[in-house]
Amino acid sequence: MTDLHHPRLSGLGRNPAAPEDVLVRLAAHKAGRHGMSRRRGPVTDAVVEALLEHDNGDVITTLRAEQISPAMRGRIATHPNPAIRDARADFIHRLVEYAAPVVPVDLEEVYGQPLASLAEAPDPKLRAAVAESWYRRPASVQAAFLADPDPGVRAAATRQRQPGVPAEWWDRCLADPAVRANVARYIPLTWDQFARLMETGDEDIQRAVAGNPHLTAAMVARLLDLDDPLVRVAVAQSRHVDDATRDRLYALVEAQRVDGDIDAEVAMTWNFTEPAWMYDAPLDERLSYLDGPHAIFRRVLARSRDLPEEAWRRLDDDPDLAVRRAAARRPDTPPEVLERLVRAHGDVHHHRPLLVEHPNFPRHTLRTFVDEPASNVRSLALKDPDLPLPALQQLAADPEPFLRRGVARHPNITDALLERLLADPDPNVADDAAANPVLRPTVMDRILTEADL
Repeated sequence: MTDLHHPRLSGLGRNPAAPEDVLVRLAAHKAGRHGMSRRRGPVTDAVVEALLEHDNGDVITTLRAEQISPAMRGRIATHPNPAIRDARADFIHRLVEYAAPVVPVDLEEVYGQPLASLAEAPDPKLRAAVAESWYRRPASVQAAFLADPDPGVRAAATRQRQPGVPAEWWDRCLADPAVRANVARYIPLTWDQFARLMETGDEDIQRAVAGNPHLTAAMVARLLDLDDPLVRVAVAQSRHVDDATRDRLYALVEAQRVDGDIDAEVAMTWNFTEPAWMYDAPLDERLSYLDGPHAIFRRVLARSRDLPEEAWRRLDDDPDLAVRRAAARRPDTPPEVLERLVRAHGDVHHHRPLLVEHPNFPRHTLRTFVDEPASNVRSLALKDPDLPLPALQQLAADPEPFLRRGVARHPNITDALLERLLADPDPNVADDAAANPVLRPTVMDRILTEADL
């Protein structure tokens, strides 16, 4: 995060090209240390020494073992100040205490034992942390978790579909209140098991069952009696309902949404379930949804890779933008389709790889995006690493700070333009400018001198 009062110092702290002497000087300032806490890669002994002199454990908390030499890890482990000596361990301990996600390697680093040993730790919260994060654990470890006396450990061990629950454990897990809803989402259910789950009347369990991909037609028919919008949408996505039933269910949920039902709003707008069974369906069955009224089915169809050319043409012109974007991710999307889609609607930055990174995207057109009216489309011009100076200057003058930030990070930026953005009124822009690895050491020195460092 940018230091709002000293953004150039926080930016310098994370600049991957900042030399050792710059980082040593930065360690004396809180904003510089703040930026250094986000560094990646090795941190030299001299820089760690400077941090130990000025920091009270905040940066040490964020540095991983592989970033620091064994000698400096030893210095930290024996430091007289407990705030420094125990900073990283205390941080990981707090994550475990509050059941926050923890990276497995961090558990091994802090507790000093392999995951297999930590899985047998006396502390149930630590065992739960291992169960939550160690996805590729052996079957014997998973069995021990499933039999654990602590319900939190059992819940953590069954939350994800992998590594899975062996068939011999299904009845026991379905009878366990701590894990019942978890396993009801993904294990194959007999009719008796299904009936017992439905008899609980528990909303969470019913929703879990409704999303189970192994339900039979009879089970799906039984769920039609429930008016929960999340259940209705899950049932509507089943392969066991006909078109008329599917249309009726979606219409009922839409009516609930219009009436202000929050669950219906979630089911229609924020629900990420999909008819995953379509991925393995025969081509003719999948193509039957090409003209369907429900976009989620066309979206799944668009993720196929074996459709005829006519189907791709229709999906490329689908009225739903998400369908068009899904179709554009096929390997042989025509360049003109990609450019047209991105120029009209921009890209989805949380979905990688970006469409502009598609092998068929005509990247020579990126610099022409600088004149597009939509700011999210203009920003894609910055994906051109050789974007000319006039285009960079144009975007650097844009009223949208995120565009100026993009210019500040650009590898083709000039010294003069970088200087201008270092003085930008938006602290995030100045921070990004200071973090650009093309920043000259003389400028870094001047920034430190101006801060009396």
